[in-house]
Amino acid sequence: MLLKNKNAVIYGGGGSLGGAIARAFAKEGARVFLAGRHMEPLGIVVADIRNAGGFAEAAIVDALNEKAVREYISNIAVKHGSLDISFNAISVEDTQGIPLYEMQLEDFLRPLHIGMRSQFITTSAATLEMIRQGAGVILSLTATPAGMAYPLTGGFGPLCSAVEGFSRNLAAELGPKGIRVLCMRSAGSPDSAVFKKMMANEKNLAKSTVAALANDTMLKRLPLMHEIAGVAVFLASDLSSGMTGTTANITCGTAMD
Repeated sequence: MLLKNKNAVIYGGGGSLGGAIARAFAKEGARVFLAGRHMEPLGIVVADIRNAGGFAEAAIVDALNEKAVREYISNIAVKHGSLDISFNAISVEDTQGIPLYEMQLEDFLRPLHIGMRSQFITTSAATLEMIRQGAGVILSLTATPAGMAYPLTGGFGPLCSAVEGFSRNLAAELGPKGIRVLCMRSAGSPDSAVFKKMMANEKNLAKSTVAALANDTMLKRLPLMHEIAGVAVFLASDLSSGMTGTTANITCGTAMD
């Protein structure tokens, strides 16, 4: 098992992708701690992991609340001996499909505020524990607009670039302390809840949108959640011990920088 006896915290672990990564971590032997604002979706993931023989706990934690996050992380480290992996997968409430010059300021700034505030809070809390133990892995997730210009992505596109820049700078600071900081860049998954909702609401438009996104890739398809989860496992494990300060490209060959 690649993550045996590792303690992993996933913010937004009740979401479709956060849940997929939580299940993959648990399958590889990690003790998984799911944090979110609603217990019902967290509970579903916890039940799946436990039914499969893994360890999982869930807690109501707002990733935008610095005090709550630090207390949560500290309690995990004290009770279980370490904090080995931290991954932030919360929703950033982005508005897309509107040209930047027509967008309301609040709609543009919302994902930037939520995304960067939660990244700073969750990584800072994790760092304090990881420095004490001299090891740890901090993961983040972005999307195609971090590597190429994509229209109509609102504040989400700039957020992706900001998260990757933040990850690189954090890695430069934490590398000497034994902590690795890595990012994953995805092209979006057709089996995720976001895509399924889009398909249900606007079937014809959704099909053409997904087809256009897939056509932009070298593989002519979009990555599935299990593929992203597999990369997350690899990055969190000792198999990637020589990697930090970089972004793993899981866009099926869309953005290549």
